[in-house]
Order: sequence, then C-alpha cells, then structure tokens
Amino acid sequence: MEAMSHHHHHTMAAAPETPHTHDHGAMIDEYRRRFWTSLILTLPILLLAPPVQQWLGVGDRWVFPGADYLRLVLASTVYFYGGWPFLRGVIEEWRGGNAGMMTLIALAISVAYFYSSAVILGLDGKVFFWELATLIDVMLLGHWIEMRSIMGASGALEALIKLLPSRAHRLGADGELEEVPISALRVGDQVVVKPGEQVPTDGVIRSGKTSVNEAMLTGESRPVAKGPDDEVIGASINGDGAITIEIRKTGKDTYLSQVVDMVRKAQATRSRTQDLANRAAQWLTFIALGGGALTLSAWLLLGQDFEFSLERMVTVMVITCPHALGLAVPLVVAMSTSLAAASGLLIRDRAAFERARNLQAVVFDKTGTLTEGRFGVSDVLHFADADENTVLALAASLEQQSEHPIGAAIVAAARERDLALGDVANFRALPGRGATADVDGAEIRVVSPGYLAEKDIDVPGKEADKLAAQGKTVVFVLRDEKLIGAIALADIVRKEAHAAIARLKRMGIRCMMLTGDSAAVAQAVADELELDEYFAGVLPHQKAEKIREIKSRGLKVAMVGDGVNDAPALVEADLGVAIGAGTNVAIEAADVVLVRSDPSSVVEIMGLSRATYGKMIQNLLWATGYNAVAIPLAAGVTYGIGFVLSPAFGAALMSVSTVVVAINARLLRVSGRHGRERPDAGT
Repeated sequence: MEAMSHHHHHTMAAAPETPHTHDHGAMIDEYRRRFWTSLILTLPILLLAPPVQQWLGVGDRWVFPGADYLRLVLASTVYFYGGWPFLRGVIEEWRGGNAGMMTLIALAISVAYFYSSAVILGLDGKVFFWELATLIDVMLLGHWIEMRSIMGASGALEALIKLLPSRAHRLGADGELEEVPISALRVGDQVVVKPGEQVPTDGVIRSGKTSVNEAMLTGESRPVAKGPDDEVIGASINGDGAITIEIRKTGKDTYLSQVVDMVRKAQATRSRTQDLANRAAQWLTFIALGGGALTLSAWLLLGQDFEFSLERMVTVMVITCPHALGLAVPLVVAMSTSLAAASGLLIRDRAAFERARNLQAVVFDKTGTLTEGRFGVSDVLHFADADENTVLALAASLEQQSEHPIGAAIVAAARERDLALGDVANFRALPGRGATADVDGAEIRVVSPGYLAEKDIDVPGKEADKLAAQGKTVVFVLRDEKLIGAIALADIVRKEAHAAIARLKRMGIRCMMLTGDSAAVAQAVADELELDEYFAGVLPHQKAEKIREIKSRGLKVAMVGDGVNDAPALVEADLGVAIGAGTNVAIEAADVVLVRSDPSSVVEIMGLSRATYGKMIQNLLWATGYNAVAIPLAAGVTYGIGFVLSPAFGAALMSVSTVVVAINARLLRVSGRHGRERPDAGT
C-alpha cells in the first residue's frame, strides 16, 4: 500500500508504526504461539485419558501414581494459557452487550475444566480434559487462520495525519525564508509554497498566481486556478507558480483535521453488527445453558443422584460448543479472502463484507472512480478548411512547452493518434487567455472563449456551446487569427464504468453518483452511463450526509470512492469500497479495497459475498447438526435402553463433522463471475 502514497511519503518518512497495525500482527503471533503450545500439551493429555488408553489397548500399564495430578497440571496449563484469549474475549463481548463466539467457547471450556478438576480431586464423575484440550486447540487454530487472512485493523486516522506536510518555508521579518515544522506556524504567518509542494495548512494567497490540485481533498477533477485573496487548503498540491500565503487556520481548525474528526465519529457510531459465526454462537450459548439446566433438573426429578445428573449436565454443556464451529467460518473466510485477493479485492471488515450480499444501491464518487480523474480530450471540432487531425496536431505542437493540464492533455491526445508535431518558435503565454506561438511558419493560438469575445470572433454552429453546456472545458484553435477548430476537454469516463453500471442495473441495483463538480458535468456523465440518480455540487463534508439520506430511504448502500473527502462517506455506508489507486485514507476507511481501479469489481464483491455467505450457512449447519444428534444423547435420552453416549463415539462424530466442514470450505467457488450473464450486454 505504501507505493500509493508516494507523493506524501517524503513528508513523514519516519512515521512511527501505528499502534493499531502493530496490535494486529502481535495478535496473530499470539494465537499462533498459544495454538502450538496447547497442541503439544494436548498429546500427553490424550495419552493419559482412560478412553484413549482403552482404545490403544494398553490397559493399566500406563497408569502410574500421580498420573491424575499430571493430567490436572497439563489441563490447567492448556485452560489458562491456551484458553486465555477466549476468557479475555468474554469480558469484551459482555461490555459490548453481545454474547457471541467467545462466550460460548469460554462457557464450554470453563465448565469442562472446573468440573473435571473437581472429579480429579475426589468428586464422582468423568473427566473431560481431552475434550477441553482439543476444543481449545481447534478454536485457537480457527481464530489464527481467520486473523491471518483478514487484513490489519483500521489505521484511517494515522493515514490522514500522514497526508499533512510536516515542514513549511516561513517568511521572516527580514524577507529571508526559514524552514520550520508545521507545528510552529501561527495564524497570520506568511509562508512561501513552491511549485509542486504541498500547501502546509489552510490559508489565503497574498501574492502569486498558480493552479492548485485539490483532487485528493475535494474530489474536484480539474486543477483550480488561484490568485491573490483566494483560499488554499492544507495538504493540497501547488501547481506551476510560487505563491505566498497567509495562514488562517492551524491544527484542529484545518479542513483536513475536520475530515479526521468526521472519520473518527463515523467509525465510533457505525453499528457493530455481529457476523454470522457470532450469531450462531449466541444461539448455541442459550442452548448450552438451557439444555444443561433442563438435563440437570430432569434427572434429579427422575430420582437420579446429584453426581450422575451433574455429569450429564456438564456433558451437554461441553458438547454444545462443537469443535467444527471453530473452523466452520474461519476456513470459509480464509478461502474467500484468497479468492477475493486473486480477483483484486482486499477484504478488511468481515461483517460488512457479509452484508454486501443484500446491497440495493451503489453510490460512486465521480472523480477518479467512474472517471479517470485526469483531464483528457473528449471532442475535436474543425471549422473552415482544417480537419480534426490538423487542429489537434497544431494545438499539440504549440502546447509541447506547456506545464498546464489542458496543454498536457492535448499533447497526450495527439500522441495517442500518432500525429507528427511541428516546430515551435516564439512561444508565449497570453495570461488568463491561452498561449500563442509560431508553428511551421503560421501563427497559432490556443485560447479561451474569453479571447474570442474580445476579438469579436464568431464560432460557427451550435456544437461548441453544446459541449460547454455539458461542463466540458472548450479551447479554440486559431491559425493566423482565423478560427480553425475547437478542442473540448473533460474528465474522461473510465471504459470499465459502462459495463459495471450495466451489470449492476441488471442485478436490480440502483446506481448513483456523488460529485463536487457542477450539475452540467454531473449530468453529462450520468447521461453517458445511464445512472439512476446523481447528486452534483456536493461539498466534501456533505458526502456522508448524502449517504445517510439514501440509507434513510431504507436502502442498503455501498459507497465507492478514492479520496480523502470520501473517507467519512465510506465509513457511513453499509459497505465502503475504496479504489486502490486512491489515497491511503480512503483505503483505511473502507471495508473492501479494490486493487485495480475497476468499478465492475463491485459486482464481484457481491457475487463473492453471496457465495461466501452460502458456504458459511452450510458449514454452520454441519457443525451444529452434529449437536442435534449429540446433545440428546449426551443428556441421556437413551439411558433407558442402556445406551449412554460413549466419549469415543462422541469423538468420532466430532471428527467427522470437523472434516466435512474443512472439505466443504475448500469447495467455495464464485459461481456467476463467468457464464451466468451475457458479457457486455450493457455496452
């Protein structure tokens, strides 16, 4: 991910490792360590268990004085060391008011441990140490697999803070420049920002003219021309002119800090919906408690002694937490994460990814998502006796010198068409109007509509007005003061966007667009892509509000975006999708990150989410189906006919369900990525 922030990298090259990312790696290591240690300790526990000894046929030969106490020591180590993450997790779950997976595991292992310890110390009953140990092993393994497959926890805020430049050039009283850390700047200080540098903090231009690229922050696709008295935003990138700015806001008040705050608030309020495994675990916890209580009271009422009844109750409570449950979901998650990664999706938040199967609307940010986020030539008009290629070649020859985004786009378009460019002499800029130069002996000008108005030159036909009405930037080409053509530039719509929108609409999903651009630009893009709705002129801080508004219509909504200004909206949406070429902040705020900037990956997210969810349900049914058989047997329903669930039979059932779950997870394939729909029917 680092490469994506290359142009900020220099600002905080020595950014410390954030606590969040560090925790996550440490946690994966912790599960791994606890798993291997518990697994090694489980071997002697198994060998010392009477059922295993019978099964191996060693009889009493392995029984030695103190064997039981050795089992107690080994089991205690596994319970307290291996089971610690689950015992710790219970406290967190209860604080959050949700009993889930941790509660169920902790309940089963604690009942097994304390009851078995009592039996070793003299209570009459049977010892559950080997069930306890294997249950902890499988659960640790499952959690380790799952954490390894899902990317690190969110570092959205750290990423935002990294965007801020760290130093600035302050003008001293003597007119000398001194380099100071941003923290030293005060309101009213004058700072010089050189071409290509980041603006250190929000301020107002005192002198100098330039164009500023604010795309990361505001999503405005074209560089914004700025001069004296215009405001500039911290962390935006200065274009081709040096400017002196007076600082208006520092620290907490700056635009970027406000975005940081919005992301922080949105992350805190996002409903922490439980994922599927936790919902299943919650039910099993109720069944374990209810079934246990029922079993105990039923046997006591039937006149059995307390020790027999207690043993049945414990058996029920231990068996309710199926070993297979520990792997049912993590194996599917690992499988779906690797399938997703193969198709360029990185899944960061699992619960949100599970919700993706029910999406009803997708909101795209325009700049950089549906469009390429760069100026490109969209139309070339020719008048009089010139053809399209002549118009473009002459304009491009003139603009070869130009730093300006419009000039660069014209040159790029001419190169794409392999046009030969002429020799240029006497190039000069016409401030605010365009540029002029001699190309192959003729005087060529590329100018704005304002220049034509000044010179009273008429534009033939309605075409140029129509292009301008679509929000495109139109420049005119003159040869020896005679109008020969016009070139329209716009933020180019991505080729993949057409197919993506068509596929989503076929799936019955409403496609919408959010943009800070003008209504004319938005309308042109919306018409071209046949979107259901669009919202234009949306200021960055309103994006999250718009998403909330769409959610309030009862729609499950995904937001796809790539800029700092999209981060709060990504967190607000049911599913936040960041386009990988965007900023680190967007990536950190999202639930799913697209490695390629291809909007049609949204369709794949949904297909994969549906397939994954289906597999998880199947696996949970397998894992818990074993319970449907085992719980009544454990409760002693068949006691009357002389059959009590033998631990060996229980173990066999348990292994079968675990193996089935593991194999089933490997069978996850994304149906429907190929085949189920006609390719490109929408283009």
